[in-house]
Amino acid sequence: MRLRHVRPDTSPAPAQRSLRRQAWQRPAAVAARMTGPERFHFLNQERSLDDAGWDDPGIPLLWRYNLHYFEDLVARGADERSAWHEALIQHWIAENPPGQGTGWAPYPTSLRIVNWIRWALAGNFLGGEALHSLAIQTRWLMQRLEWHLLGNHLFANAKALLFAGLFFEGEEAEGWLRTGLRILQQEIPEQILPDGGHFELSTMYHALACVDMLDMLNLLHCVPQADQGRVAALQAMLRQRLPDMLRWLAVMTHPDGEIAFFNDAAFGIAPAPAEIHAYARRLGIASMEGAGQAEGIVHLAESGYIRANAGPASLFIDVAEIGPSYIPGHAHADTLSFELSIAEQRVLVNGGTSTYAAGRKRQQQRGTAMHNTVVVAGQNSSEVWGSFRVARRARPFGLQIAQGGDNMRIRCCHDGYRRLPGRPVHDRTWEMNAQGLFIGDMLKTGQQQQATALFRFHPALSGAVESDVSPGHPVFSDDRLTVAAQVRQGMPSVLAGQWHPGFGEECSCALLAVDLQENISSIGFKWKE
Repeated sequence: MRLRHVRPDTSPAPAQRSLRRQAWQRPAAVAARMTGPERFHFLNQERSLDDAGWDDPGIPLLWRYNLHYFEDLVARGADERSAWHEALIQHWIAENPPGQGTGWAPYPTSLRIVNWIRWALAGNFLGGEALHSLAIQTRWLMQRLEWHLLGNHLFANAKALLFAGLFFEGEEAEGWLRTGLRILQQEIPEQILPDGGHFELSTMYHALACVDMLDMLNLLHCVPQADQGRVAALQAMLRQRLPDMLRWLAVMTHPDGEIAFFNDAAFGIAPAPAEIHAYARRLGIASMEGAGQAEGIVHLAESGYIRANAGPASLFIDVAEIGPSYIPGHAHADTLSFELSIAEQRVLVNGGTSTYAAGRKRQQQRGTAMHNTVVVAGQNSSEVWGSFRVARRARPFGLQIAQGGDNMRIRCCHDGYRRLPGRPVHDRTWEMNAQGLFIGDMLKTGQQQQATALFRFHPALSGAVESDVSPGHPVFSDDRLTVAAQVRQGMPSVLAGQWHPGFGEECSCALLAVDLQENISSIGFKWKE
């Protein structure tokens, strides 16, 4: 069977719709991505078009994708770079013929369509050639919707069709709009869980989903009254779901104002939570920024995350499934891991994400050993492989949550190591109050296992020294905070570790490793500010 090759449709663009552009609100913004007229800073790597061109195969694919997103058009300080942006759009059109190269893949095409339209709605001028290109890009996307990937990719496709369908008018634009609305009305209930979390269970992708939903609401505010009827159902759905999404984001934000690291997560990809909450307020959505900061426990039941606050301490716990069974691409083997902040200082951190490129580094960062949990026999609790695949996976069960007075206790198990001899089950208990945190780990199994509980300290507290009391009392401190560990059962050692706060970034940190004895370890942490 011969596959049909669809040629780009280069017929004239539809007419523009008369949108109420004065209603457009400034979106949440990321840091500037351009450092010169043709110089870009993505993923902590800087290059110019003279060096890299638009599609150099020697440059990592994700960096090239970012080049084609045109995110700087709506980044911080974009108004000051509008002349750069206008020239860049013309350069892109001239150097990227329809249908050719990385820039025409469905995902970067989707993001570029939205960013060009957001730039225009902010008061910038899209000339006739750019409007023509925008229509060609949308037609191309319509033939390549990412049904095979689903998740955030299909969502981005639908958002682009919504933007193009409302930016233009006429029969062709109506077709784009109908398709976008149909996908969104199907995918929003599928992808946004009842507690407000995004179903891929990545804090970073949740933040991006919040921005997507707010952008669509922003656009719908600009639709003329005569066209409001056809988008009323979507507008109602957005307004219904966004408060829970913003609450989820607030609960999963550390006191330092940035997201917790569970599954694929890094700083600098999504706008900061404060930017997202401010954007919501501009659109008339009540602020949820303080959610999750009160004393006590918040359980995001459908997502599988827990936040516990006691005095200066904020504890974030993962008792979640691996994610949707059919799309686990952004999942890590991090079941029963946790993060801890004291006041605004992160103390115990998961390893983060610095790359999506296939290889050893990606495997390591998705692996159990990069997270604050227990590694058994050197294996991962869920079998992560490739860049975006998971085979057999851990399933949490037996969750218990108790709170009495100032004391909080959380207990959960997972069966991710059942494939190993003895079919071990990891049973973990967290007990916390305003003065300290206790972690108890036990392997339920018929035989002795080689297992290690790992605790990764933020680089600010990477200087570890043994106390005078015993080798089981390492102390981690900076000039403001001291955290003393007391290993009650298990064999401790302090190792060199890595933390990846952003793509392309690696920081040295201290890693406390506690080998289980008789399948048990117990450790307490005390802090003093």
